[in-house]
Amino acid sequence: MNINDKTLKAGERAMYSLRQLYESFGYSQYKMSKFEEYDLYVRNKSFLVSDQIITFTDTDGKLMALKPDVTLSIVKNSREGICGVRKLYYNENVYRVPRGALSFKEIMQTGLECIGEIDTYYMLEVLTLAASSLELISSNYVLDISHVGIISSLVDEIGLSTSGRQKIFKCIGEKNIHEIDTVCVAEGKSDDAANKLKKLITLGGDCDVMLDILKSNECESDAKELAKIISLLKEKYGAKIRLDFSVVDDSNYYSGIVFKGFINGIPSAILSGGRYDNLMKKLGKDTGALGFAVYLDLIDELDDGYDDYDTDVVVVYKDGAELSSLYALAEDLRKDGKRVTVRKTMPHRLKYKELIEFN
Repeated sequence: MNINDKTLKAGERAMYSLRQLYESFGYSQYKMSKFEEYDLYVRNKSFLVSDQIITFTDTDGKLMALKPDVTLSIVKNSREGICGVRKLYYNENVYRVPRGALSFKEIMQTGLECIGEIDTYYMLEVLTLAASSLELISSNYVLDISHVGIISSLVDEIGLSTSGRQKIFKCIGEKNIHEIDTVCVAEGKSDDAANKLKKLITLGGDCDVMLDILKSNECESDAKELAKIISLLKEKYGAKIRLDFSVVDDSNYYSGIVFKGFINGIPSAILSGGRYDNLMKKLGKDTGALGFAVYLDLIDELDDGYDDYDTDVVVVYKDGAELSSLYALAEDLRKDGKRVTVRKTMPHRLKYKELIEFN
């Protein structure tokens, strides 16, 4: 059966293309329930995009929740003691309040998880799939890559309190250099103590220049690994790959590479991911993990391929119309790839491209 692309919105078309991409790299589809025990999300609220959750009581009295996130479910249900890695992808709906919204939405989401003995190759593969995912959606994209381990090392050099450290990470995400100095001074640190950090998060352009700054003992091995990955990615994707150390996520969960993908015309990231070994440990799993999600609901905002018509052709017939001829006409039009609706009376407010009055 051939699927007419005109019947699919951009997010739906992307879902099928991404599924084919992930399977070509050996990833298997992971299916899951629409709900989990509420306690899983309560204990990991800071990992979620939104802390508002739809709950209900199951027949056995347990408080359950409609999934606001897929990664937590996969990690919770992942088996231990498996050599190598599990390579999984998913197409699932999640239920949450999107940033900037006031009510819950059912959001179509796809993504992948690589769980197990993660080495440099698997990091390169996941980042390659992230860039290729963006490329399938739009040629006008960028993938911003950072490293929580490197940023954490630079923040640790300053010697801040736990509270000060949290404030600094917030400043990094906002690229607020002035406030970084304010936090340092408030904690009795020289505003020069964060110079290397400030330079990294404000410097744009050449990835090599940014990597050259990372010559401290604390982050040298991470920097070398990151430089190798960036170099290989840039050979394939060129300027679409950027180093942006203002891309940070909760260091309680993420432990290495983090990244976000953007396409022109959408103000927020449509792809987000990273290495989350710390989340695995928090959930009692002694292994590594890396993955990302693509927010397909955002892609529909750019849908220039969807023509916004209800149908291509409306065929209106009258009493006494010859049945076989009417049926054959509709079949011939559909063979030409057109969407056809046959009606005895014209529907109210139907949006169509062509009207045929069958006599």
